This record gives sequence, C-alpha cells and structure tokens, in this order.
Amino acid sequence: MFPRPARRLPMTAALIALVGSLTTGAWAGPRDTAEPHRPARITHVPSAAGTSTPLTGYAVQSTAKVGDSAADVSSPGYPARDWYPAGPRSTVLAALLANGVYADPFHSTDQRKIPRADFEVPWWYRADFTVRDTRQRTSLDFSGVVSAADVYVNGRQVAKAAEVTGAYTHHELDITPLVRSGTNTVAFRIRPNDPLKDLTMGWIDWIQPPPDQNMGIVRDVLVRRGGPVALRDAHVVTKLAVPKLDTADLTVKARARNDTDAPVTAEVGGSVAGTAFRTTVSLAAHETRTVTFSPAGTPGLHLTDPKVWWPAGMGGQPLYDLDLTATVAGTTSDSAHETFGIRDVQAPLDSHGARQYRINGRRLLIKGGGWSPDEFLRWDPAYVEDRLKYALDLGLNTLRLEGHLEPDEFFGLADRYGLLTLPGWECCDKWEGQVNGGEKGNRWTEADYPVARASMAAEAARLRDHPSVISFLIGSDFAPDARIEKTYLDALESADWSTPVVSSASDRSSPRLGSSGMKMTGPYDWVPPGYWYAKREGGATGFNSETSAGPSIPTLDTLRRMMTPAELDTLWKDPDARQYHRSPSPVFGTLKIYDDALAGRYGAPTGLTDYVRKAQLAQYENVRAQFEAYGRNATDQDRPATGVIHWMFNSGWTSLHWQLTDRYLDQNGSYYGAKKANEPLHIQYSYDDRSVVVVNNRPAGAEGLTARATLFDPDGTQRYDRTVTGVAVDGGGAHGTPLTLPSSVSGLARTYLLRLVLTDADGREVSRNVYWLSTRPDTLDWNGTTWYHTPTTSYADMKGLASMTRVPVTATATTRASDGTATTTVTLRHGGGERTPALLTDVHLVDEHGKPVLPVRWSDNEVSLWPGESVTLTATYRTAGLRGSAPAVRISGWNTPERTVPAA
Repeated sequence: MFPRPARRLPMTAALIALVGSLTTGAWAGPRDTAEPHRPARITHVPSAAGTSTPLTGYAVQSTAKVGDSAADVSSPGYPARDWYPAGPRSTVLAALLANGVYADPFHSTDQRKIPRADFEVPWWYRADFTVRDTRQRTSLDFSGVVSAADVYVNGRQVAKAAEVTGAYTHHELDITPLVRSGTNTVAFRIRPNDPLKDLTMGWIDWIQPPPDQNMGIVRDVLVRRGGPVALRDAHVVTKLAVPKLDTADLTVKARARNDTDAPVTAEVGGSVAGTAFRTTVSLAAHETRTVTFSPAGTPGLHLTDPKVWWPAGMGGQPLYDLDLTATVAGTTSDSAHETFGIRDVQAPLDSHGARQYRINGRRLLIKGGGWSPDEFLRWDPAYVEDRLKYALDLGLNTLRLEGHLEPDEFFGLADRYGLLTLPGWECCDKWEGQVNGGEKGNRWTEADYPVARASMAAEAARLRDHPSVISFLIGSDFAPDARIEKTYLDALESADWSTPVVSSASDRSSPRLGSSGMKMTGPYDWVPPGYWYAKREGGATGFNSETSAGPSIPTLDTLRRMMTPAELDTLWKDPDARQYHRSPSPVFGTLKIYDDALAGRYGAPTGLTDYVRKAQLAQYENVRAQFEAYGRNATDQDRPATGVIHWMFNSGWTSLHWQLTDRYLDQNGSYYGAKKANEPLHIQYSYDDRSVVVVNNRPAGAEGLTARATLFDPDGTQRYDRTVTGVAVDGGGAHGTPLTLPSSVSGLARTYLLRLVLTDADGREVSRNVYWLSTRPDTLDWNGTTWYHTPTTSYADMKGLASMTRVPVTATATTRASDGTATTTVTLRHGGGERTPALLTDVHLVDEHGKPVLPVRWSDNEVSLWPGESVTLTATYRTAGLRGSAPAVRISGWNTPERTVPAA
C-alpha cells in the first residue's frame, strides 16, 4: 500500500540533532529568551601526537556584509568586527538567537518575523587556533557541514564546496604545510541549504521549519596532531555465541596510513578486555593498510564469560574499551580509543512477514518513540540526557531517528542507559527523490551517488561500535532502487556493519534486502482507543514504524509559555483555525478531527481550562491503549505485534501534536498514559473483547497474583465486582487472561468506570489501572481510511463524567535533598465524605511562584482514588530546579479542586 502520499510535505531543511549552545557548546535547557555570548575563544592545540582538539567556537557573518576577499577573511589578524560569536556546533540562526538578534522563535508566531532572505546567501564561519610546535602533522577532521562549504586555512583554499558537501560526509584535510607557530585561522564559507536539492536533512511536517534551513556547522571540527603514521577507522567486530552467551570473539581493526613521502615502519599495538597485542607494519610512501588482530593470532581475543550488553530491563549495560597506539622509531605517532559493547542483534521476518527483533537470542517487542532534536540543532548534553531518562521512565526501549542523526554523545548515552536506537535516512526530500514518485525531492544526478556512499560510510563507521544501534534504515517512506541500495550496502559492508539493514520503514522492498517487514499505515491523527486492537491498518499487528493518534495538547503551564492569550482563546473555541504550533502541513494544520472527537465524546469545552483537562483524559486513554494493544498482542500466534514507534516521543519546538513530552519537559496525559501501559507488571483492559489481561514485561515469571475488576457508575455506585486468585504469568512480555467482563451489566450507567487492581502473593498492590468507558462504543468507518486516520462515525459517550461530584483530595508532602538531587514524597488521600472517586488526580511539583519544577520523574501520577484510599508518590529532580525557592505540590484532577500545599 502506498504509505502516505502526502503525509509529510518536505519543508525546509534540518539536520543532525544538536540542541543547544552557540559559543561554549552548552545550553542550560529550554529557555524563553536567548542570552548573548562572549566572542569566540582562540583554540589552543597541543603538540602531542594523537590529540584531537575541537575548535571552541567561531565568529560568523553573512557574505552579504563582508566585502573582503576569502584570503583576507581566512588570515590571522583579520578584524572580524561586528561578527557574531557562535559555538563549536551552531547553525547560523542558532548563533543569531544566542546573540539576541531575534525574539524567542518558539513563542507565538515570532519565527515568522525572521527574514528568510538573510539566509539565501553564504555565511562565513571563522575560527583561530594556536600551535606551538609545527614538527607534528596537522589535519582538520570534520563532518556536519550544512550543506556545503569552501574551506580556507591561513589565506589559502584547502577544499571546495563541490568536495565538502552533504551533512553526513566525513572529511580530513591535511593542512600541515600551512600551519605556522602561533595563531592560525580556519574559515568555512557555508552554502545555503535546501533539503530538496541536497543530501542533508529536512523537518518535513514535525515543526515550522527554521528560516535558515539549519545552514551551519553542527558537529565538532577537530584539529588533529600526529606523526608520520596515522591510525584511523579503529573498531571492534564482535561475535557472541548465542544462545549460551558464554563466549565471544573480538576482531580489532584499524587503518595505518603513512602520511609521508618515504617508506615507514611502525609498530601498532593496543589492548582490549585485558589482552594486549602488537604487530609491525611496513608502509610505502602514502600507503594505507588495514591492521587486524583476531582470536586466531591473539587467543586472548576469544573471551570466555563475556560481559554481555542488554537493553534496559533485560540486563546490564557493560562496555569495553579499545586502546591503540602507533609508534615510529619508539615515538608515539598516533593513538585511537573506542568504546563498544558485546551483544547480538537479529531481526528476521516472522511467518507473517513482520520484522521481529531478537537481542542476544531473546525476542523483544520494540516499544519506542520518534526522536527530535532541537529545531535549531543546539546541543545540550544535560537536556538530552533528561529526555533519555524520560524515555526509560515511560518503559520505552527504543528511539527512532529519521534523519537528524545525533552526535556521538547521544549514542554514548543510549549505550549507558540501555536505550536501543533505530537510525536511518529520512523521507520526503532529496534522500528519496529518486524513488518517491510524485512527492517533492529532486531526482539524483551522478554527483549525488558518491555523496550518498560517503554519507553512509561515515555514519556506519561512527555508529557501528555502539551496542544501542540495532539497525540502519536505508529508506523511510520509500525503499531505494537497485543502484542506490548497492551504493549503501557496499558502504556498509566496507565498514564491517554487523547489525540488520532494513530497506524501508514502510511496507516496501528493495532488490537485495527484500521486504522491510515494517508498516507505515498510520494513523497520524485522532482515532478512538479501540482502534488499536484491530489487526489491520495501524492496529496492533506487525511492526508499525511510526504511528499515534496525533495531537497531544500540553499542560496549561506550557500552553501559556508558548501562545498568546488570543491564540489560547482560539485554541479551544475554533477547531477550524490554523494552528501555527501544530504543523506547516495542510493536512495537519488544524485540530478539527481531534476537537470534534473531544466534543463528541466528552462534551463541548466551556473554556480553556476545561478544554485542556478533557484533552488530558483523551490523550491518556489513547496513548495507553496504543501501547497496551501492542503489548497484549506481542505473543499471539496469529499475526503478532512485533514493534511500535509512537510518532513522536518528543518535539523539537513548542508543539501541539506528536509528543509524549513537550519542549519544556512537562508531562501531560500522553506521558502518563504511556508510563501506565508500559509498567513492568501490568493489568489492562481490552477494548475489543473485554478481556482483562496481565502483561509481564519482567524477565522472570510471576505467580500467586490476584486480579480484581470492579465496575462503577460515575457517582461511585458499584455495579460489578470479580476477583480471580492464583494468577500466573511467564516473563519476557508474556500475558495471561484471568477474566473477561460480561457484555452487559444490569443498571450500569452509559458512562462508567472500570477499576483493575493486581496484587502479589503478599497482598501488595503491584498494578492499578482505571478506565472510563461507555456502553455506546466508538464506531469506525474502516472503508473511509486514509493514510493518516480512520474516520469515526459515532462517538462513545463519555459525557457522564461531567456529572461527577467534585471531590477534595488531601495531600501532605515532604522533601529531602542530597548531592544536588531532591526527592519530594507526596501522600494523597480521598477522605471518603463522598462515594464518588477522584478521577485522574494530577500532582505537579512547583516552586514558590507556582512554576513547574522540571525535569521531574514521578513514581506514578494522574492516579484515581476511591473513598478511603490513599497513595504515596515520589518525585525526583535536581535541587537547582527549584531556583532557590521552597518546593510545593499543586494538586488537581478531573473532579478534584486545584490546591497547592507546601512540600519543604
């Protein structure tokens, strides 16, 4: 099936994910206003061989404002007056934002005010570095130039834009003859980027695209020092014995390159896993040879009882280090270091044609989200780490990167945390222009094939040692044709790529790889929770590479930060209004489908607050159902679910759709719906057959469990209650079905509540799950299905929830802090004066001004309490997030009056 003929209109460019700073490389999290930075510092480059020093920053300026020659601009001492300081990884617009040139582009429609014409000409990037000793060889090593650049050093051109093109291509330029003792200058004349014409990156329909299309330098430019022999491409090929996991073979490889005009003999040696090895290599002038150490020649590289790397929740994440050194005449010439993990990844097609991942021989249901960098590709490691911790908090095990392939630190963090990653090329621009039919993206010319191969080779070499990387998707919406596929596969093979290569994220095939084993059938806009249980379209069968029910309305706190009062007024009043913070796509420009469903199921909103609280219920139930359906169906014999990527995990800007967490790291109904669905031992309801299911995502089995299901009217009147004891469920994603609810219950209201409780053998509650349901189901028009949603012809009636009596919930809270981390413990109690339950009670940690303290990780949240019940929740966060104030907690809920209590 044609996956989505118009899903993503290729908007302007983007590129590799970098979320932060512009001068120092650090960004203190998402902030409302940019702060100007100091001029770029001079980079001091050490003399020692084997060092790699990143340039610390640049001065940038438009060529339209620079009349001097390239030779002058790239010479030491050039007076770069009125230029803007920029960080070591910075797009042009990111630099201008950091220098306060424009207002916060994430607020309202302020980004529209930035003139695009300013970025339709090349921009200069200029940096100085100092060298004391010129006896060592010196080179510039870089990738991440968007989209092409002429490169100059000390007044001389060292590369042309025709050579330095493509965001992912890797370049090493020997500048030894040009380097002088003292100050040296490197300058890049960056060409404008166009993802329809260039093999770079584009934002498609995730966000309003940046006016500069992310032109700039977004990865480190390294100044390398070395002797006559350079070591490059060091890596380790691992082979783990599966399924016993009792041995592993390591093969160490590196390229030794003679950079001189005369023959050289070098010793190359190193160590890994406690084993040392060494060999002598004779190299002719400018010769490069691959040096290999294998178990055949180095028995210590055959490991017994290896430390095996596992995804989070399945085991530990041990990592190994490889160190290599090349010496010439007893002097160090170069060195290399790599970190790697030992694991085995297989992803065969099952008997139904779906791709089924296996890690170290164990089947794994992929539960993930689509990853987005900051819109301006600013890199902040703390901000990225916070989001990765959120992914783990949600029970996700995978993040998909469609283009925007993050810098090395991202994958290093994923390795440490046990988060799997699915990187790949993106759709809807030049990358698929040759094969995407009538969609945008220029067709390839002969000049594009070497750029594509170089891009694939560079990314393969960069990613192959990371155990978190379990595949590369060489296509997204479309699979490559035979020539493009061969271009990619040849590069991957040369790089010793060992994990599965997938032809496409959609249900397509390529000549050599065959079927992708994935589907891209949507939805991308609202569908009811029951949709996910149908084994068709986007329902819980096979591997769905990107899907969700679309809009995810943030909290009121976030909405008030990102939109004006007038825009907020329109948000809840006018479903037909174009929403700038949804998407530039004409398909996703409004919230009409979502708003119609919200009003049809819950009743028309009476104001902004009412709109947002109804949105949180709708998003909670829908995201929960998506993950629950895939979890339940993972072990089915007939067309099992093998993977699901929620589109998306996060947003690169202030968004109204496709996110489980927002730009400010606040958490709404979408977040907690996913967290509930993916808890390790979980009791859940099936919308299709009314079965109550226990899913065990823990490695070990569970037994002696008790499952209880109770039905209530909205006023708390109990209509049905059943308990089943002696429930046992195997581990590893298995499920059991202790009971099925009756098709009808006498006296039950049209809108009703279902409370599920799972207790262990000692009577302790291990899972609680509350649903709001209707005796009138949502009705889907399957024949009207489009690439982005299936219409609903009649809605479930949730309007009875409006009749629930407002129930006060008492709260007590205390906080303790140590080593920069604080933990606030909150006990909520339903006093029991009313029989009506408190539905979806939310607790927000706030400072003394009522502003959310973020990021924060709650043990649980958005909980429902019946009379006499209490629950204790914990929140963990950085003490600095309080901004010097005392903590407090703000309590609110569907029928719980808002109040704030101290938490000091």
